[in-house]
Amino acid sequence: MDDPSRTPDFSFVHAADLHLDTPFKGIGSTAPHVAAQLREASLAAFDALVDLCLHRHVAFLVIAGDIYDGPERGLRAQLRFRDGLARLSSAGIPSFVVHGNHDPVETGWSALSGAWPEHVTVFGTGTVQAVAVEVDGVPIATVQGISFAQRSECENLALRFAREAGPGLQVGVLHCNVRGAASGYDDYSPCTLEDLRSIGLDYWALGHVHTRMVLSGRRGSDEAWAVYPGNLQARSPKPSERGPKGAVVVRVSAGRVQDVELVGCDVVRFDLVELDVGEIDDLAELRARLVSAARDRLAGADGRALVLRGHLVGRAELHFDLRRPGAREDLLSALREDFESDQPFCWWDSIDDQSRPAVDLDAARGGSDFAADLIALADQIRLGVSNDDVAVGNLATDLSDGLPGPLRTRRAIEQLLKSPGLPPAELVDRALVLALGELEGDRR
Repeated sequence: MDDPSRTPDFSFVHAADLHLDTPFKGIGSTAPHVAAQLREASLAAFDALVDLCLHRHVAFLVIAGDIYDGPERGLRAQLRFRDGLARLSSAGIPSFVVHGNHDPVETGWSALSGAWPEHVTVFGTGTVQAVAVEVDGVPIATVQGISFAQRSECENLALRFAREAGPGLQVGVLHCNVRGAASGYDDYSPCTLEDLRSIGLDYWALGHVHTRMVLSGRRGSDEAWAVYPGNLQARSPKPSERGPKGAVVVRVSAGRVQDVELVGCDVVRFDLVELDVGEIDDLAELRARLVSAARDRLAGADGRALVLRGHLVGRAELHFDLRRPGAREDLLSALREDFESDQPFCWWDSIDDQSRPAVDLDAARGGSDFAADLIALADQIRLGVSNDDVAVGNLATDLSDGLPGPLRTRRAIEQLLKSPGLPPAELVDRALVLALGELEGDRR
C-alpha cells in the first residue's frame, strides 16, 4: 500500500515525563489525607494513561522519556509501569518507550531483568531503531527511537534519525531540548526545530519540557509535527506545572496528522489564586474572597484535586493586618479548615503577601512638601529602633508634631503603639501611614 490516502484512519497516544513515584517538590507539610493522595498521584496518572489508550482503542502508545525520576527507580514504580504496558499488550496495543535524562539506560537499578510484555519496544542507546506498526496486516506507521545512555547527553540525537522507506506515518520518539522552545530546561540532546524538519519525519514525539507545546504542524499539511505533550502529572507549584496535565491523542487520516488533543490524565492539579486586596476591608472579607476563588477553581478542575497558592497584591490598609505576627498562618489554617471535608481535596499550600501600604511612600518620599519631611523623620526613627528596642515612646509626638489637628493623630498613634507583638520598625511604618492619612484627610 504505497498510496497514503488508502492508509486506514487511526490514532495514537503520545506521553512523556511520567516521573513515576516521584516526591512532590516545593510543598510544605500537608494533612494526612492529602499526603496519601499525593504519594499515589503519579502512579494513578499512569493508570489513567493506560485507560485512555484502551478507551480510545488507539493503534499504539509512545512514551518520550523520563519514565522514572532518578537512578533509584522504586520497585513499585517499575512494577506499575510493566503491568500497565502488559494491559495494553493484552489488548493488542503496542508501546514504544525511550529513556531520558532522569532515567538513562546505563544508570539506576532495574527490577525488570526479564523480558518485557509482548508488543513493548524499549529503544536502546547508540543507534536509532525503527519498528513497523500494522493493523490487521496493513502497515500504518514506522516508529523510531533512541534512549539516553547517560544523564548528560550532549549530542544532537535528532541527527541520527532518517526517514524510512515504506508506507505509513513516520514517527520519531526523542527526549531532547529544542532550543528556543522553553527556558529553564537543561540542554540535553540539544537540537533546533529546523533540525527536526530536515529529517523528513511526519511526527516528532518529544519529551523533556513539562509544558504542552505544539512547535510545528498544521492540520492535514505535509509540515512535520513536533509536539511536547508536557508531563503526565504535575509535581510542584512552579508555573510550568500549573493547569491540566496529561497526554496528547494524535489523529491520523489519509496518512497525515490531522490534529492533536490534550487529554488530562492527572489526578492533582496546581493553581495560583492572585487577588488584589485594595478594596478588601478586613481579614474576614479576604478569607471569604479566597474561599470563593478556590470554589471556582475547584469547579473548573475537571474533578481533579487541587493544590493552591495565594498571591496577594495591591495597596491597601489591610497590608498591615497581614503583616501582624501569625496573621497569614492563621488565615492559611482557616482556609484549610474551610475545605477539610472536600473530595476531591482542595489544599491551600501557602499565602504569599506582596501587598503594600495604601500610601505610596516611595512616591511621597521624593516630594518637597510636609509629607516628605514626615517620611524622612520616620526613616530616621526606623534606623534608631530594632526588634529588641521598644523605646518608641516619643514616636507619637515626633510624627504628629506640626500636623493640622495633631491631638487627634497623636491619640490614634498612641493607641497603635499599644498593639501587642508588633516589631518597633513596623510600628513606625503603621504610624507613618496613619499620620499621612490624617494629613491627606485635612487637605481635603
